[in-house]
Amino acid sequence: MAVSGPKARGRERAAQRGERVVGALDQRLPLLDGAKGLVRKVFPDHWSFLLGELALYSLLVLVLTGVYLTLFFNPGMGEIVYHGSYLPLRGVRMTQAYASTLDISFGVRGGLMIRQIHHWAALVFVAAIAVHMMRIFFTGAFRRPREANWMLGVTLFVLAMLEGFCGYSLPDDLISGTGLRIAEGIMLSIPLVGTYVTYFAFGGEYPGHEIIPRLYGFHILLVPGLLLALVGAHLTLVFSLKHTHWAGRGKTNRNVAGMPALPQFVTRTGGLFFAVSGVLTLLGGLAQINPVWDYGPYRPDQASTGSQPDWYIGFLEGALRLMPAVETRALGHTIAWNPLVPAVVLPGVMFGVLYVYPYLERWVTAGRGEHHLCDRPRNQAARTGLGVAGIVFYAVLLAAGGDDVIAYSFGISVDALVWVLRIAVFVLPPLCFAVTKRACLALQARDRERLLEGEETGDVDQTVAGGYTEGHRPLPAAERYVLLVRDLPEPLGALPQGPPPAAGATAAAKARLHQQGQRLRAALSNWFHQDRVDLPATDEQRRQIAAAAAPPARQEELGGPATAAATQRAKTTGEGS
Repeated sequence: MAVSGPKARGRERAAQRGERVVGALDQRLPLLDGAKGLVRKVFPDHWSFLLGELALYSLLVLVLTGVYLTLFFNPGMGEIVYHGSYLPLRGVRMTQAYASTLDISFGVRGGLMIRQIHHWAALVFVAAIAVHMMRIFFTGAFRRPREANWMLGVTLFVLAMLEGFCGYSLPDDLISGTGLRIAEGIMLSIPLVGTYVTYFAFGGEYPGHEIIPRLYGFHILLVPGLLLALVGAHLTLVFSLKHTHWAGRGKTNRNVAGMPALPQFVTRTGGLFFAVSGVLTLLGGLAQINPVWDYGPYRPDQASTGSQPDWYIGFLEGALRLMPAVETRALGHTIAWNPLVPAVVLPGVMFGVLYVYPYLERWVTAGRGEHHLCDRPRNQAARTGLGVAGIVFYAVLLAAGGDDVIAYSFGISVDALVWVLRIAVFVLPPLCFAVTKRACLALQARDRERLLEGEETGDVDQTVAGGYTEGHRPLPAAERYVLLVRDLPEPLGALPQGPPPAAGATAAAKARLHQQGQRLRAALSNWFHQDRVDLPATDEQRRQIAAAAAPPARQEELGGPATAAATQRAKTTGEGS
């Protein structure tokens, strides 16, 4: 007792001092209120939700390594004679930017490893955002009330590509300089203002002496600031709107289910951060990337063969290679369509479609309720087909960006390959859409078969008549629930006609235009939602499914008192998980 007593009193005094410190801080900063909300927050427990965290931790590694590289990089474009550590390039004239990149690689302790970690982290960052957006698209997590967060995600993707291009261009080596030359041609192709934009960016005639310092400012200040601000806004909306979740017992369109912050989520996300950091460090130390000393300094009269941009810019390179050389001359001006269409119009259309897609799907869908349950991709055949078609379109353009390398590797004609890819970029996306849609319907039919016959046991029994039958066992109730809970809106069908048009040609024209728009909306809704496979369910199961998938404001209306009680139990389960 003589030993334990002083120890106990010491622990008590330490606890009291800790309480006083925390209380003093809380009087000046709202720490406890914020921590209380964070600790009570329910986090998703499915592995697919970690894709967003993968992007976040890659960004953190990017910031840490980028701060280190900023201490040593010189973005100057003034020419010097190199006398550094890399012997093969001694005596060669080069820009200060290229020379400082060599010094970081060979003269700064750990510089080459940090450079390569930074580059690998950039590739993983953009890839994680892309895959995260695919998960959101295919599961329908962009629907109301998360349309604004989807648009923030698309903006983050665009800014990540811009940030990557700026950083890729900073070393001023032969490959990055060739990329800047292509960027100059794209700027010049913009009608009316192209020349002014080019002069502003390069500070005069190409290559000028301003483009690298300006890209450096964008790379370390403007774009990272926007990225961090939008990431903060994105996370704020995620906390405010809560996450979506997959269908299951106790998971409805009205509650939030998952794991608590402490200790499960903190342990999992902390492990993911260290795993991401470790893998990127291994890649930086073992996998060479962007060896600028092999390419040499940039010279406007030279271009290296087999040079490829980073993967996220590859679709732009491929589109430029596939577009035929076409130009129009009118009123003393020349419009070069071959850089304008693939490098300006096409990206604008692609990202414009991504921005407005949530509203387009909402326009062709009956009902305006909120959606908090994830769709299984097979249950939304048209949307899944559109997503696969978009991925295939991007993949064809990416392959076209390396057509010279592919042709050289397989010993085929570059011209023949270009024509094959030109045809493929128009044929493969609709073909893959049709195949994917049929595959989704086949998977729905397989779900129907499993619900009717059960799961195969692998046993084969012989009947008295000499025939053979397969053994089946009923599906567990939890799995049946997952298969049956589907949010499948009915097609809009024939929309009601509006009131008779008012007198006057203008009013009649507006009425006709409105009716045509409604017919188009009904036709698109029928095309998008009509194809499906009905699943067998009892009346009670149908009521439960309708209650689970109903918008929050209508849940009690559909299920009555019993459903309201079940909803309250589900909410309690989700909050306490």
